Amino acid sequence: MNSRAQQLQAFDRLLNIMDDLRAQCPWDKKQTLESLRHLTIEETYELGDAILNNNLSEVKKELGDLLLHIVFYAKIGSETQDFDIADVCNEICEKLIHRHPHIYGDVQVKDEEEVKQNWEKLKLKEGKKSVLEGVPQGLPALVKASRIQDKAKGVGFDWEEPYQVWDKVQEELSELQAEVADGNQERMEAEFGDVMFSMINYARFLNINPEDALERTNKKFIKRFQYLESKAEELGKPLSEMTLAEMDVFWNQAKKL
Repeated sequence: MNSRAQQLQAFDRLLNIMDDLRAQCPWDKKQTLESLRHLTIEETYELGDAILNNNLSEVKKELGDLLLHIVFYAKIGSETQDFDIADVCNEICEKLIHRHPHIYGDVQVKDEEEVKQNWEKLKLKEGKKSVLEGVPQGLPALVKASRIQDKAKGVGFDWEEPYQVWDKVQEELSELQAEVADGNQERMEAEFGDVMFSMINYARFLNINPEDALERTNKKFIKRFQYLESKAEELGKPLSEMTLAEMDVFWNQAKKL
């Protein structure tokens, strides 16, 4: 592995390249904080894919792409004299020191859970009116629900045992079934949301990341469905002309594979 000096040298190299690109490349010259935003989100999802696939070579590449974006934002900030990369680094350093008094102060903690609780309490002392303020509004709903529950847990608002959460899931399912029988679309949607929220809560108690679990299921379905498509192509028969029974044969083959 690289030494600390080599790591710093590599980071300095990236900063110099960013200076060159911003000064000389027509595309890089035009970029703004807003124009980079959607690209950063895309890069973040690509990193997530690489992590789920356990492709460490791709993880390294995607981390580089994200690091470039951070440096790019800081470069734009320096041009308006609002902030630069040193300010970005110092800001996160100060935050980490402040929120880890068990490392940089005299606070004693017994486990990870106490660390998280102290973290949320410190954020409130910093002026936040709600522990939920730190949940970005633009997060996908599933991820947002998970973060909301995690933050509520940080201040002690949580179930005590997994079976209590499972009972809540069963309760919400019953309420959904009642609304389905009644046929009110608006209330069905509301109860369906409650079912999903309670399932995400249950996943948390099982130490399962619901986003990762669902994405792995997505990937599994895609792989099996594409196997089904390939078999249909071998037969020279469009999927739309196959019966469900015929498709099930290949689907079950895909499951065994």
